[in-house]
Amino acid sequence: MALFAYRAVDADGHISTGNLDAANGIDLEMRLRRLGLDLVTFEGVKRSTAARTRQVSRQELITFCFHLSQLLKAGVNIMEALTDLRDTVDNAGFRQVLASILEDVGGGLKLSEAMANHSYCFDNVFVALVRAGEESGQMTEVLDELSENLKWQDEISSQAQKAMVYPTLVFVVIIAVIFVLMTVLVPQLASTFKSLVPKLPRETEVLVFISNIFVRWWYLLLGVPIALVTGALVFARTNEKAQRLIDELGLKVPILGEVRQKIILARFSTYFALLYKAGISVLDCIQICEKIVGNRIMEEGLQRVGRSISEGQGISQAFVATKLFPPLVLRMLRVGESTGALDTALLNVSYFYNRQVRDSISRMQTLLGPATTVVLGFLIMAILYSIFLPIYDVISKIKF
Repeated sequence: MALFAYRAVDADGHISTGNLDAANGIDLEMRLRRLGLDLVTFEGVKRSTAARTRQVSRQELITFCFHLSQLLKAGVNIMEALTDLRDTVDNAGFRQVLASILEDVGGGLKLSEAMANHSYCFDNVFVALVRAGEESGQMTEVLDELSENLKWQDEISSQAQKAMVYPTLVFVVIIAVIFVLMTVLVPQLASTFKSLVPKLPRETEVLVFISNIFVRWWYLLLGVPIALVTGALVFARTNEKAQRLIDELGLKVPILGEVRQKIILARFSTYFALLYKAGISVLDCIQICEKIVGNRIMEEGLQRVGRSISEGQGISQAFVATKLFPPLVLRMLRVGESTGALDTALLNVSYFYNRQVRDSISRMQTLLGPATTVVLGFLIMAILYSIFLPIYDVISKIKF
């Protein structure tokens, strides 16, 4: 199906615009007519453009899952539930997505199949769980678990962002203070120093030299780092080897690498447990989790696990062979495999690592603040020391 940008008019003569999926122009006109609209004009839209205009926040997905679950529990059929949600959503882009899903479901597609057409809103895990809920008849339970899982993601993301706010703010202040000192204060004092002291101390000479660089090449000092970082990010996104190297280093960086690994393991165990509990096979669970761990090293490890299991190897043995998973995960997988409660074992792993991630982020928040303050104080003290050193020399030579 193609995506069309349309301009239509309702019964009261009000103009309505938006995007809608349809097979062709005639199909688009029929779909709009079922929505109470008469088509005026339309044109094709690229999917990449749709992804940009239909961005859906995690909070909106949480609300969607919760409300859809409540409506289904109340005995409302899926068509009426989707209609109510479409009419109450504030986000115009999400409203268009729900309108398209409603049309697809009304045309005979399953809810999971309709959602799969909007991968920029509903990822592979979301679609797989909804499909499992449809097949098992436990749609409301799946939607509740999805809502809780999305809340967990939002909480972890919020904690990580809070942990970085203060260090980022202090870093910006450090850069601003250094630039003001080097481009305003030090140049004004340099001429005074030279008239008072024939031979400046070495520290002050170095400071004046650095200040001259700042005054003359300030645009390069600001522009080059930004250009380098931007170029490195673009290169990392377009080069597979660079991406793999960054992912590998991301797991080995002191402190941050450990936190990153815990987040990946928490995400993997949570999604694996949800998928397995919903009735999806182990191999399918692993294949879906490959794309959501967010690290190529772990993704390659899960691919090796999938191949080993498909060749007849045990689940825990396949994970041991990768040498990427810590003893706790391997032990829980072994217990879950022997007892047949793999989802329960993995949820225990998820709980353990979720708690550790929260504790690690909390400790980072506690330590980063004082550490960045100490760095700022040290830099300012070093600059002020170099400024006042010649003044002290002059005062010490004065005979009272």
